[in-house]
Amino acid sequence: QVQLVESGGGSVQAGGTLTLSCVASGYTLSTSFVGWVRQGPGKEREGVALINALGEGYSYADSVKGRFTISRDNAKNTVFLQMNGLKTEDTAMYYCAAGYGGQSLWYLLRHPSEFAYWGQGTQVTVSS
Repeated sequence: QVQLVESGGGSVQAGGTLTLSCVASGYTLSTSFVGWVRQGPGKEREGVALINALGEGYSYADSVKGRFTISRDNAKNTVFLQMNGLKTEDTAMYYCAAGYGGQSLWYLLRHPSEFAYWGQGTQVTVSS
């Protein structure tokens, strides 16, 4: 059984920093594309940051480029999302997702529903 468990969410002021973590069990993250997807209040889910199986390809939403960084620790089967310079519009539930059979980071970022496995999410709230 595949489980993805996120942690690290919380409430911060604008300009602050948070680092999200996602630990996987029953699935090896380094065998697939992995990413973070968020859903804000009244919004659709959007791809935020992705990393490919080899860990050498990345894709970020334009809204987070230069502020968010995705990384992976294969030994710990964990993926991270470091979020700097947080803005109120970053407020959302953040989900870890894995298991994509395709080849395109570009496509997956825009169609995150293609991920097979999802965590329960961790809430990030940014106040002004």
